[in-house]
Amino acid sequence: MKIKTVGVVGAGSMGSGIANLAAISGYKVILRDVEQRFLDKGLTRINQFMEKSVSKGKLTKEEKTEVLGKIHSTTDLEALNEADIVIEAIIENLDAKKSVFAELDRIVPEGVILTTNTSSMSITEIASATNRPERVAGLHFFNPAQLMKLVEVVRGYNTSDETVEELKAFSKTLMKEPVVVNKDIPGFIVNRIMIPQFIEAIRLLEEGVASAEDIDKAVKLGLNYPMGPFELQDYAGVDIGYYVMEYMAKEFNDTRFAPPMLMKQLMRANRLGRKTKAGFYDYE
Repeated sequence: MKIKTVGVVGAGSMGSGIANLAAISGYKVILRDVEQRFLDKGLTRINQFMEKSVSKGKLTKEEKTEVLGKIHSTTDLEALNEADIVIEAIIENLDAKKSVFAELDRIVPEGVILTTNTSSMSITEIASATNRPERVAGLHFFNPAQLMKLVEVVRGYNTSDETVEELKAFSKTLMKEPVVVNKDIPGFIVNRIMIPQFIEAIRLLEEGVASAEDIDKAVKLGLNYPMGPFELQDYAGVDIGYYVMEYMAKEFNDTRFAPPMLMKQLMRANRLGRKTKAGFYDYE
């Protein structure tokens, strides 16, 4: 498989980061979202990230201009018929993802791999919306996609060995380290481990065992994590963690994964983390 053009569906924080990463790696990118305002926000995020790289001397202004020139934004899903691989990075909603994959299956040439950046949802179910389940897989990047080294390559029930090998090779061209998830279980590897940690940290806070600041400090200094659980949830989005917890609790039929009451209260108060200027911490 010769990849020259990468299609990215969704221009949010993950989609725009993946698009930026692909362009930096030399690929032509088609970045699609449903409204121009979402594309504008995504392109602004990309520009801001690259401006920081220029200011740190990691990139020249000419290189930045060249990378931005590789990204074509559009609201037309049909434009992805030119893509050699597609990475979906829309909201964590199974029905929405299946709808997009059904459309992509119609639009994108036969044999092109369709991937989802979902952090926890069933690859098998998403693939069921297509006529090419053997060419559908998870390709889960971590935020920010430009910097985090890991990519989870996730098999669906019907994903072929060839597809997995091609995705591993593609990930390496992006300077990422791929790991293969052989069973399509909720949360894959990282979230299966991380979500229970988040839940236990929230319970410690609810029980008054320690403050959010001290829990974060304890985890960073005691476990050598770069960010504490509350810092990380605010950075990634409280809503993202909440939806993953709900999905895992339902799929495993296990209340151990259910969102604690404090998470529900934050959701109701629209304290979704840095993006709303308030989450577990205030950012005004």
